[in-house]
Amino acid sequence: MSSLTIDLCAPRIPPKTFQPAQRIHRSLTAQAEKTALIWLAQRTPRWINSDHLTGLGILAQLLAGASYALAPWNRYALLLVIFFLALNWLGDSLDGTLARVRNQQRPRYGFYVDHMVDSFGALFLMGGLALSGYMHPALAIALLIAFLLLSIQSYLATYTMSEFHLSFWRFGPTELRILLAIGNVALLRSPIVHLLGHGPYRLFDVAGAIGLAGMAAMLVWVTATNTARLYREEKIS
Repeated sequence: MSSLTIDLCAPRIPPKTFQPAQRIHRSLTAQAEKTALIWLAQRTPRWINSDHLTGLGILAQLLAGASYALAPWNRYALLLVIFFLALNWLGDSLDGTLARVRNQQRPRYGFYVDHMVDSFGALFLMGGLALSGYMHPALAIALLIAFLLLSIQSYLATYTMSEFHLSFWRFGPTELRILLAIGNVALLRSPIVHLLGHGPYRLFDVAGAIGLAGMAAMLVWVTATNTARLYREEKIS
């Protein structure tokens, strides 16, 4: 009995065969973002570590969602969303760069925690949008599902092909934050639009429908491309 207890309590030894996947980032802002993040990482106080930044990122995403939920009572909460999106970018993007600059990488821990945080962050943000009155709740839920499906695809590709793509079709998380921030400014001017003589429509319903169509097309294309590649690489003779 005692030996069994000792075995169960023994520390796990990380597998020596683990190899981090190749990071592929080809978004519109990738190069400028990389330069800025390295500059920030080199000047970050030593008492701040990657875990602090990860915590900042998820807290900011939660507060961005809460700000959307507050927008029906005060539309200037949309400006708070932009502020919290900027904080989320700082925490979510700088944590990994800081670890690499300081040579303190924890590839398995970092990958797992960072992307679970991203999933919860998307839930907070889309939940806030669903409560905001600026987007139909069903559309916000559909966008969340599309995001999670793209994430699943990305993680499976990372496992099967050792390539972790941080962007699709030149769009990554930073571009999406920028578009969302621009949309918030547009909401302050007018949350309603008319298209080709039809309407009125909610601005974010139109933008969300376009975004959903783009994400669905992206998901189908990338899944088909990766499936074909894996089939060729593991073709049965």
